[in-house]
Amino acid sequence: MTKSAELRQKDVAGLQAEVKALQKAHFGLRMQKATQQLGNTSTLRSTRRDIARAKTILAEKQAAK
Repeated sequence: MTKSAELRQKDVAGLQAEVKALQKAHFGLRMQKATQQLGNTSTLRSTRRDIARAKTILAEKQAAK
C-alpha cells in the first residue's frame, strides 16, 4: 500500500498524531543537519513531503465533515 492510502484509512485524530510525529522527526533531522551529523540529506525532503501529504489528507477529511 502507498503512504497516502495508509493515511486515508486513519481518522482525524490519527492524522493529527501522524503530523505531530512527522514534525518531531523533521525537527530532529534538522538538528542533525545543523550539527553535521546527518549523512543522507534527502530524508529532510521526504519527511517534509510526508508532512504535506498528511496535512492535505487531514484538511480533506475536516472539510468533508
